[in-house]
Amino acid sequence: MNVTQSNRDIQGIGMTSARTRDRLVRRLMEQGIRSKEVLEQIRNVPRHLFVDEALASRAYEDTALPIGLGQTISQPYIVARMTEALLDNFTGETVLEIGTGCGYQTAILSPLVKKIYTVERIPELLRKTKKRLRQLDIYNVQYRLGDGWEGWRKYGPYDGIIVAAAAEDLPQKLLEQLAPAGRLVIPVGPAGRQELIMVTRQNDHFERVSLGLVSFVPLVKGKV
Repeated sequence: MNVTQSNRDIQGIGMTSARTRDRLVRRLMEQGIRSKEVLEQIRNVPRHLFVDEALASRAYEDTALPIGLGQTISQPYIVARMTEALLDNFTGETVLEIGTGCGYQTAILSPLVKKIYTVERIPELLRKTKKRLRQLDIYNVQYRLGDGWEGWRKYGPYDGIIVAAAAEDLPQKLLEQLAPAGRLVIPVGPAGRQELIMVTRQNDHFERVSLGLVSFVPLVKGKV
């Protein structure tokens, strides 16, 4: 792929063009997303490159889409909501991401934090995502193939933790890897009754706030 073709692919045409992206951003604003930085990332990140080519024309709809291997790319509103909640008045440097998936959430976060440590349990998905993010010149990410329930203790504690799959209960090991005043944003609950939860570590206790109802794939234990 030459440079001109690469730029054309990133910028998009037709249903992946800047005009289509602007419509998505306006819709997210109408739904309550306020962070200019997050909205700008939603506008700039080429979501159509994170889905199968056959679904590229739907990439800027506000909906989750399949990415294969039983996984999905999250709805843009949910990505924006989780990112905004995590980074509101954020003064830290490191974020742990559980569930790398196709890398879209990673790409949204990348310029907004100093370092991302991301964990994915499916080898094929992680391999493709690492290649995709390198092609987009995203280099402040360290990858691990592993069990998201375990987190990544080596580089903790983290100023923020964001989880892209639903746990039935708050994972204790993720709470332990949260820095003082750090935030964990995670969907919690069984299928059909999940809530997006933000947990903040305050000295010797955790404060928990509900951010609304959501629907995510389950946070599966173990590696593939």
